[in-house]
Amino acid sequence: MAWVIGGRDTATFKRLYDKVKHLENCIFYTDDWDAFSKVLPKDRHIIGKAHTITIEQDNSNTRHHLGRMTRRTKVVSQKEEMIHASLKLWCALTDPTVFKDYQSTFLSIFM
Repeated sequence: MAWVIGGRDTATFKRLYDKVKHLENCIFYTDDWDAFSKVLPKDRHIIGKAHTITIEQDNSNTRHHLGRMTRRTKVVSQKEEMIHASLKLWCALTDPTVFKDYQSTFLSIFM
C-alpha cells in the first residue's frame, strides 16, 4: 500500500506512481480521471468502474474510520506528519496479524 499527501492533481498522482512504478507485473484499474491517463503506462492501464468497486469501498472505510480527514475542529491536527502517522497506524491495525499483537498487548493490561 502506498499514499501521498497533496492536492488532486497530476503532480500529486505522479508522486504516488513513483512509489509503485517498480511493480512491473501489475495492471492499474482506474476511473477516467485525466491524470491517470497522463502518468500510467497505456499497456497496463484499464479504465472502468468494474474493477474499482473494492478500491472505492476500502477508501470509504478508511475515510469513515479516520474522521480526521473530514473534521475541522481544534482537536484534530492537520499537519502532514500527523496525517501520515494516522494512515500508517490505520494500515497497521487493519492487518489482522498486527492487530492481534496490539489486541493481546492491550488485553494484557486488564488481566
